Amino acid sequence: MRNNPALDSVLSALADPTRRRILEMLLEDDMAVTDVAEPFEMSLAAISKHLGILTRAGLIAQEKRGRVKWCKLNPDALRGTSIWMQSFGQFDAVDLDAFETFLERQLGSDDQSGA
Repeated sequence: MRNNPALDSVLSALADPTRRRILEMLLEDDMAVTDVAEPFEMSLAAISKHLGILTRAGLIAQEKRGRVKWCKLNPDALRGTSIWMQSFGQFDAVDLDAFETFLERQLGSDDQSGA
């Protein structure tokens, strides 16, 4: 088995439900770190650790705009993971538009189940 640190990093980042939720939130638009943290019942420091993992995996980018640190989704980071999955022959290429639609539906069903 080949060593693939980039793939390991992406899959590890996606393994955590908080990080997946953050990615779902960033589908909508760039967000300030404080806005990302708002819906979670954890400290800003804990959210910053999750954001650091997502950044190191290449799934998001963070940039400072004035005094505020912003997060932006980088969906192209999933391309290598998609190619790896295709090597098994039973997975189609990840259609990022379809993936976005799927995540939006998941968000909608989560919102409805909580009501």
